[in-house]
Amino acid sequence: MTLDDLARPEPDRPATAAPTPTQTQTSDPAPTSDPDPNPASASGRARGWAALRPLVLRLHFFAGVLVAPFLLVAAVSGLLYALAVPAEKLVYAHELEVPVPEGATALPLERQVAAARAARPGGTVTAVWPGAEPGATTRVLMADPEAPEGTSMGVFVDPYTAAIRGELPSYGSSGALPLRTWVSGLHVDLHLGELGRNYSELAASWLWVVALGGVLLWVGRRRRSRRSLLLPEGGPKSRRRTLSWHGAVGLWAAAGLVALSATGLTWSRYAGENIGGVQDRLGGATPKLSATVTSGTGAGGGGEHAGHGAGHHPAPSQAAPAGADIGLDRAVAAARAAGIDSPSIAVVLPAEGSGYVVKETDKQFPAELDSVALDPADGTVLDELRFADYPLLAKLTRIGIDAHMGLYLGLFNQLALAALALALILLVVWGYRMWWLRRPGRPVARGTWRRVPPATLLPLLAGTALLGWFVPLLGLSLVAFLAVDLALALLARARPTTRPGARPAD
Repeated sequence: MTLDDLARPEPDRPATAAPTPTQTQTSDPAPTSDPDPNPASASGRARGWAALRPLVLRLHFFAGVLVAPFLLVAAVSGLLYALAVPAEKLVYAHELEVPVPEGATALPLERQVAAARAARPGGTVTAVWPGAEPGATTRVLMADPEAPEGTSMGVFVDPYTAAIRGELPSYGSSGALPLRTWVSGLHVDLHLGELGRNYSELAASWLWVVALGGVLLWVGRRRRSRRSLLLPEGGPKSRRRTLSWHGAVGLWAAAGLVALSATGLTWSRYAGENIGGVQDRLGGATPKLSATVTSGTGAGGGGEHAGHGAGHHPAPSQAAPAGADIGLDRAVAAARAAGIDSPSIAVVLPAEGSGYVVKETDKQFPAELDSVALDPADGTVLDELRFADYPLLAKLTRIGIDAHMGLYLGLFNQLALAALALALILLVVWGYRMWWLRRPGRPVARGTWRRVPPATLLPLLAGTALLGWFVPLLGLSLVAFLAVDLALALLARARPTTRPGARPAD
């Protein structure tokens, strides 16, 4: 996105002064030799960066120009998603909130679920989300043929009167309602299914490359004052001022953009599979809760998890009758006794061979994501899983994904995401504006890799190959870019070099 004049140091003299040899070499579109672009520098590090800078610039320029449309779509849809999280509470306020009668207490959950079943007799209740605070409705989730694919039908019940407040499809563990679900689909795959997921993975694969490349170029640029590194310049509209805004805003946003890229890749199609495999091999897989009911559980005999959590809670003295069910309210009470104390919980109802699962769903800081599995016959704890016991990588993955979705820090998280998305939109616009103002200027010429010392070039090539394998769409698109660039170079060589009407040399 930052263009070729990033490669030129900012002069420390009036603009009318003659260019230095360094500037002339940097701006030359077709150097015929390989001189040190910074002969005044005596340090190997300076010479190394001077050699790498044109290569980084060329990559940053072409990646910005070619990948920017994907980044722009991801940024616009990401901005809409960040705003959709709080907007959801306004758009669906009737379904999500109810007035709290004076002195009233919530009805038993079983009575609320019975009201939902009566309102939608064709559905099968799979989970219940009790209201997390006074005035919040209870969400009863049902498997229903009328619900869109991949969603459950949510029936919203007034916890004080059992009146039905509405019915809406509910998606995922975050309970996204239709507005957020639609925007999420736009951000993830443009509503094109598996084919469309390639766009978002391509954007996430290149975002960190473009961001870090821009930071290197902006920080390594010679300037009159340090203030211009962090704060954009004023003055009349010009390419220089646009570059200043592009560089300063990009520097401030870089860490957030890299974090968005990394967390986005964790659940991408191809790179996500590789990341998950590495995480598993490093012992960072997310642990699973077992809710399987085996013979002997319910009478204190214990199943395969009898010593894991269940030993902390007394078991009944007699076996419960086969097919017995303690009911939803007693299951929640048993989970509270087992340490599930967050107001935000979800209760998964028993299925054949499994028990109740009660899990905390408060993803804000500090995250409360403990869960327990209970025998439906008597409430014995079958298994328990504490978020504090997650491996570090699993914790970071969970927090990173929730932060990417704007759930980890609540409204602050959503506003930060909106600011990052807006910054990325502006960076793309400024980048194209600089390109337009520069036309028909050329970026750094081909062959800049020849200026990189072999001791640096070989590890760089090896690391790029490994990275391209690990992040496949990054590798494939880079190979495609190199192939097109090579083809253009061959075409340029094949064109006649004499001007029309010029006499051939003797």
